[in-house]
Amino acid sequence: MFIATDWKDYELVDTGNGEKCERWGNVKLRRPEPQAIWPIENEKKHWTKVDAHYHRSTSGGGHWEYHQTLPERWTVQFGDLSFYIKPTNFKHTGLFPEQAANWTWIINKIKNANRPIKVLNLFAYTGGASVAAASAGAEVCHVDASKGMVQWAKENLHLSGLGDRKVRFLVDDVFKFVQREIRRGNHYDAIIMDPPSYGRGPNGEVWKLETHLYEFIQTCMNVLSDDPLFMLVNSYTTGISPQILNNIMTQTMSQTYKGTLTTGEIGLPITASQLVLPCGIVGRWES
Repeated sequence: MFIATDWKDYELVDTGNGEKCERWGNVKLRRPEPQAIWPIENEKKHWTKVDAHYHRSTSGGGHWEYHQTLPERWTVQFGDLSFYIKPTNFKHTGLFPEQAANWTWIINKIKNANRPIKVLNLFAYTGGASVAAASAGAEVCHVDASKGMVQWAKENLHLSGLGDRKVRFLVDDVFKFVQREIRRGNHYDAIIMDPPSYGRGPNGEVWKLETHLYEFIQTCMNVLSDDPLFMLVNSYTTGISPQILNNIMTQTMSQTYKGTLTTGEIGLPITASQLVLPCGIVGRWES
């Protein structure tokens, strides 16, 4: 398992009963966590003095209950990287802290390449991986269909003091963008992707990860350079296991390029119990 252990501004304080208690800087939040199907051992110890609590609705969605007046957004740091945190209407905060395990790996791969690296980040959200890659000196193309998320990513880049780096931010349909890049003959040395479980394209096209992931990885291989550095695939889809992702990447990347493939779960250490919360899966092909 890949565990994000180097945080100072984030802490997974406790988990249980389908929830998690977290510290984001100086702010404590209580949010749903479907993976935490074990009981809370001592709710009075960690959970009662949270600043905000997200309650799920039985009809879908939910709402935040604020126990303290919080700023509209605040900042957390991971090493030299800085990110804005903001509670959203769908329980999220704009950052997935477990991905720090991948950010460290991305930075090391790019720095150790000793050559210019172009990175394509697909379904790039608020740009954690984009900021990490840019900090290591890569030229980055950041693509996401949400205008708001792309703007948030731009702000994270500037917040980290990297506004002068070569990062191209695009609000676009990821699938159509990749197809256009193939036609244009553009290539990248590394690809990062975090495809959704389910989605619809602008013309009603249906995306389902279990059905389309293999084909999409195959398509993305057409924009890789002749000497690719890595491909990183994240997934939060519960029906996809690390072995399934391993099989898909073995039949695509590993059949075409010499290199090493590693797949596994990604997780966060839980302070109160010393357990690890699984937060999804990841596949890393590297040259």
